[in-house]
Amino acid sequence: MPALTLADMHTKRLSEFLRARRALVRPEDHGMPAGARRTPGLRREEVAVLAGMSTDYYVRLEQGREHNPSSPVLRSLAAALLLQDEEAAYLRALVDPPAPGRPSPAREYAGPQLVSLLDTWADTPALVYGRYIDLLAVNSLGETLFSWLGSETSLITAVFLNPAARDFYRDWAAVAQGCVAALRAGNPATDDQRLQELVGELSVRSPDFARMWARHEVRAKTASTKRFRHPLVGELTLGFETFSVNSAPGQHLVVYRAEPDSADQQSLALLGSLALADFPDVQDEGHLPNGLP
Repeated sequence: MPALTLADMHTKRLSEFLRARRALVRPEDHGMPAGARRTPGLRREEVAVLAGMSTDYYVRLEQGREHNPSSPVLRSLAAALLLQDEEAAYLRALVDPPAPGRPSPAREYAGPQLVSLLDTWADTPALVYGRYIDLLAVNSLGETLFSWLGSETSLITAVFLNPAARDFYRDWAAVAQGCVAALRAGNPATDDQRLQELVGELSVRSPDFARMWARHEVRAKTASTKRFRHPLVGELTLGFETFSVNSAPGQHLVVYRAEPDSADQQSLALLGSLALADFPDVQDEGHLPNGLP
């Protein structure tokens, strides 16, 4: 069997994406009666009507027999499948494959100025992650908060393969799905070798990852709240904000905070004192106190 071209790979990804997203849309979301259905989601003919195209044309798209849908068609599909802006952009990227010979992304590093900035926030856990959800930098308090990681720098690998993650994250399933959606959002070029290796390993070793990856959700991390169960200070809830690093596209800065005058703030202060005691400003082998490899 001949090897798939890049265009073939993207056509295959497009058909997978359409099938997965169709299954996530309920008829009620478009004001249609649910009725008795053998499978979840919309029927193909319903998507075609909502998108203003023939059922035959939509079926060809789902089956990978149509390679060049136009921009108006993609906009109509995005509306029919209720895609958010990031998901619609991902859909467009699947239709526009990269040119042959595109170099693989360079290895990611957090810049020294960014690392220095993190180190000035003694009372605030902060970290930087890259397009593969690798931990690129973490300050002292952040390292104490995420002490269960040890020397592991692939946050998404640890979330799915380290049993400690399910104890640490009180809402593990939501955190795990968020990591998977962020991995897709940061990597629209599905032919990337590093991405293929990472997805392949996690799909084999974690049925949960394989199931979540098959949903084709696309969502970058933004701002929310996470609930933790830390082995040293117990349960705490922290809000966080995610910022894009403009000097390094694909990298994101995450800053955590506790509500003022709360028990969570007291727990965070206790973690800060432990950070000063247990993580001096030197690099111990196997740890990344300043985030640099």
